[in-house]
Amino acid sequence: MANTTQNLDWTEIAAKVQTRLANSIPAEWRIPHDKLPPDEQLDVTGFPKESKILTDTELKITESFATEIVGAVAAGEWTAEEVTVAFCKRASIAHQVTKCLTVIMFDEAIARAKKLDEHFTRTGTTIGPLHGLPVSLKDNFNVPGKPSSVGFCSWALEPTMHESTIVGMLRDLGAVAYVKTNVPTAMMIAETVNNCYGRTVNPHNRALTSGGSSGGESALIAMCGSPLGVGTDIGGSLRIPAACTGIFTIKPSYGRFPHFDARSGLAGQEAISSVHGPMARSVADLRLWAESVVNAGPWLKDPKVIDMPWRQVELKPKPKIAVLWDNGMVSPTPPVKRALRKVVEVLKSKGYEIVNWSAEGYQEASELLAKFFVADGGKSVKKILEPTGEPFRPEMEAYDKAKELGVYDLWQLHKQRTDLCKRYLDRWAACEGLDAILSPTTPYAAPKNGDFKSVSYTCIFNILDYTAVSFPTGISADKELDVYSSDFRPHSDLDEETRKDYDAAAVHGIPVSLQLTGRRLQEEKMLALTDKIVADLA
Repeated sequence: MANTTQNLDWTEIAAKVQTRLANSIPAEWRIPHDKLPPDEQLDVTGFPKESKILTDTELKITESFATEIVGAVAAGEWTAEEVTVAFCKRASIAHQVTKCLTVIMFDEAIARAKKLDEHFTRTGTTIGPLHGLPVSLKDNFNVPGKPSSVGFCSWALEPTMHESTIVGMLRDLGAVAYVKTNVPTAMMIAETVNNCYGRTVNPHNRALTSGGSSGGESALIAMCGSPLGVGTDIGGSLRIPAACTGIFTIKPSYGRFPHFDARSGLAGQEAISSVHGPMARSVADLRLWAESVVNAGPWLKDPKVIDMPWRQVELKPKPKIAVLWDNGMVSPTPPVKRALRKVVEVLKSKGYEIVNWSAEGYQEASELLAKFFVADGGKSVKKILEPTGEPFRPEMEAYDKAKELGVYDLWQLHKQRTDLCKRYLDRWAACEGLDAILSPTTPYAAPKNGDFKSVSYTCIFNILDYTAVSFPTGISADKELDVYSSDFRPHSDLDEETRKDYDAAAVHGIPVSLQLTGRRLQEEKMLALTDKIVADLA
């Protein structure tokens, strides 16, 4: 362990890192307590403008899409430095109302932007397709000299020595890393809360969760404090937070994007492989990131990336979409159910071929996921918590009480997983010409803080290693329309608990997202199909 954490209790470390983080924000960007939105002000998405910290130009920059920003910088309309400063300022504001950051790298980012501008002035050319674009990083991506806490106090003061592959690749593509964002403990909770940095809340309504485990990213991007972020997904950790805040993301299949040397709370767990992907406010921005990274040859830098350059796809005039209305475990809450119904109605009117998709495999996949994550008896997490005396959070009870599986039993689970993948592949093939599955991303629009209880709509596609996108539908929850019907019959105790937790007034106005899933390694097709669907819904 690094000297910075020796002999320190977890509470002392938490106090130190929170003070360090607060002090990392330049004094002129810190907002006096009496000027912050009061606790009862739940929607803080408009606060960056209200704070008067940003100039009109900085507001325009930060409310632009990533594709627009790289175009403006390449055309000489904006400098990399002014873009970076604008996002540093807006990220500072976002953090002060949502607690979305863990590490601030403003000085290094601005220095990097100045060098990019010098290169542009000298040569008239950009470094790469992301030249001058600020990119936020989920906390587990290693930046040399900066900690990657992954939500653990014992790692929060410990600088990492190695650089994650994607961090170096983004730099080579011209991007500017400027912040790292909050995650839950071990990145294994569907909300973003830990004992070290606290809870990241949803900027649309701070009583609601921003999701997890990439919830710091989702809150920051929803506040326009980042034009493009990088998160990870092993059970829904990209798609869940994107859905909670109404932004876009893609979970790729394993081996498509580089993931080498990203830190993990379950290092060595490979029964289900963690992947990373972009989070942004448009499909075009996801494609900018994905195409740029893939075409940079990540298979030459990461031993597990597949040698597969970005492909052009041509969609059928009338795509065939299978709809999963309910996974038989947790019913979609009323706003999600209504959004799915309305989206399907529009797609039918546009000529899409719509078929129903059964819930076969969802229960089995959820049970497999739960067993894989605690197959080590929770030892990986316990060994990281113990040096500082940090307790398990209540959300991590399964890790605290888990019993270690033997190798034989683990291998049997591997066999069951592969059998499920084969059965699902056969089902897909039997539905001749199927392009994608449309389903809820989660049962919720966004539940209250502490109420996220089911990842069953996302985790099956981690088991299957399928490509999946979460996208906002343009439909918002409505307290008058979105109520449970009088004849509702729960699938289970958890389903009944979800019904009781549901508060129509609390989620009123929250954007509702859905999930679009293709087979393995269909990243190009899923982005193109999502783009088409979003356009058809407009």
